[in-house]
Amino acid sequence: MSDTWLVVGLGNPGPGYSRNRHNVGFMVVEELASRMSATFKTHKAKALVATGRLAVGGPKIILAKPSVFMNLSGGPTASLAKFYNLTADHVIAIHDEIDIPFDTVKLKLGGGEGGHNGLRDISRALGTKDYYRVRAGVGRPPGRADAASHVLRDFSSTEAKTLPFLLDAASDATEMLVAEGLLAAQEKFHTS
Repeated sequence: MSDTWLVVGLGNPGPGYSRNRHNVGFMVVEELASRMSATFKTHKAKALVATGRLAVGGPKIILAKPSVFMNLSGGPTASLAKFYNLTADHVIAIHDEIDIPFDTVKLKLGGGEGGHNGLRDISRALGTKDYYRVRAGVGRPPGRADAASHVLRDFSSTEAKTLPFLLDAASDATEMLVAEGLLAAQEKFHTS
C-alpha cells in the first residue's frame, strides 16, 4: 500500500474568490501546508502543489490547489494522481458542503456529489467516485436564496470569527483520515 496521499483543496483561483465559502478547501490545504512548513509551487498539472509529511516517518502528503475554476478540478486532480502514481483510494478532496451546518466537518468515501460541480468533475476525470471527501460545512443559504450565490460570497463577519476553528477541524480530520483511517476519523468528527 502506498504511503503517499494526494489532498486536493477545492476552490476558485484569484484574489476575488479567496475568502468565499466555496474556497474553504483551499483554506484547509493552506492550513495543512503551514503545519508541514511546506510551500506551494506551480506544477505542470495546472495546480499549486506543496509536499511534506505530517510527522517524521509519516506518509508523504501532496497538497494541491487547482489553478483552474472549481468546475474543472478533475483535470488537475487526475493529472496529479497519475504523476504521483496514485489510485483514487489515495485521493482526498476537501470541499465546501452546504448540506452540513457551518463549522461542522464530515468525512466519507465515495457516494454522490450532492450537486457539487467540482466533485462531479473529479469523479468524471478519475473514472470513479471512490475517493475520500472531507466535507467542510458552510450551511445553507437563508430562506430561498440561491445556493450558488451563497457559496460565492465571503463568510459573514460572525462566521469569520469561527472560521479558524472550522479550518483546524477539517485539517485535523484530514490528518486523522491519513494516519488512522476513515472509521476512526468518522467516529471522532461525526460525534463531536
